[in-house]
Amino acid sequence: MELHVVNLLDFDAAALTDWFVQQGEKPFRAKQVLRWVHRFGATDFDQMTDVAKSLRAKLATTACITPPVPVRDSISTDGTRKWLLDVGNANAVETVFIPETNRGTLCISSQAGCALDCAFCSTGKQGFNRNLSAAEIIGQLWLANRMLGANGDGERVISNVVMMGMGEPLANFDNVVSALNLMLDDNAYGLSRRRVTVSTSGIVPAMDRLRDACPTALAVSLHASNDALRDKLVPINQKYPLRELMAACRRYLERAPRDFITFEYVMLDGVNDSDAHARELRQAGLAATRRLVGERLQWIEGSHLFPMEKPGEAARRVLEMLAGMPGRHAAAADAHLGSVFQ
Repeated sequence: MELHVVNLLDFDAAALTDWFVQQGEKPFRAKQVLRWVHRFGATDFDQMTDVAKSLRAKLATTACITPPVPVRDSISTDGTRKWLLDVGNANAVETVFIPETNRGTLCISSQAGCALDCAFCSTGKQGFNRNLSAAEIIGQLWLANRMLGANGDGERVISNVVMMGMGEPLANFDNVVSALNLMLDDNAYGLSRRRVTVSTSGIVPAMDRLRDACPTALAVSLHASNDALRDKLVPINQKYPLRELMAACRRYLERAPRDFITFEYVMLDGVNDSDAHARELRQAGLAATRRLVGERLQWIEGSHLFPMEKPGEAARRVLEMLAGMPGRHAAAADAHLGSVFQ
């Protein structure tokens, strides 16, 4: 009979404990192995010096530690590092590390492709291939830590994680929550809930489930100020319109680790950047109070929508109206295309 080998990256603490018990081992072994795998990035069971030799030998035949395989590793002039990861069957996902003065942020993917088909999103144009496994999700953090030189004992290299890569995280709920549990576990990565952000296009029932199961910081891909426009830009709005989405946001805040939710808004030239859109956003209770963020998006062939190369006067007026502080926030916009509303 062929022996089934499990990937330990697929298990959060609870699942790993269950697995060890099923193997006839003591539950505390899960804590030991979790620390070696995630905190210290072990790849060889012989490295786990506080684990009994007999168990190490057993693990060598029943388990593995297998993250996604990088097929491309590129570093930009500002230090941003991007990995293209092979996840099998001709599928690949991207993981991006963004270094800043006081923090390092890792942007993680949750799906190969995406089924939501937002009008301006290149991932959506690829179609949906499959959900990533928990191992493929947490494996991005595991791999980035190793490639950035983190050793488990020194200063943290990755201080923040954002689930803002390829895919809709809440459409892969169970695997994403398993990965989140590991990010937050003190025996694994030990990140604060405030420093882990899940981004969603607005799958309302899953937002409620996340609030109950594993509340982290939340970001909502808004991109429109009314249902008619959002139905076109973010088609999931046809199922969960703005009124339901905003109600879910208020429910989420009851258990959220922060007292705000971030709303992402990619400004599309002549589409969602008018004074009228700004007034609608203000009426919805949204205000631009922090900063502009976002990556430069490329032209999407076959789409009439395109982001601005630089925010023009219309965009600046929108931001000023929302901020109530003329010019202060818009002045930071020259290199960015999205805006954060809190």
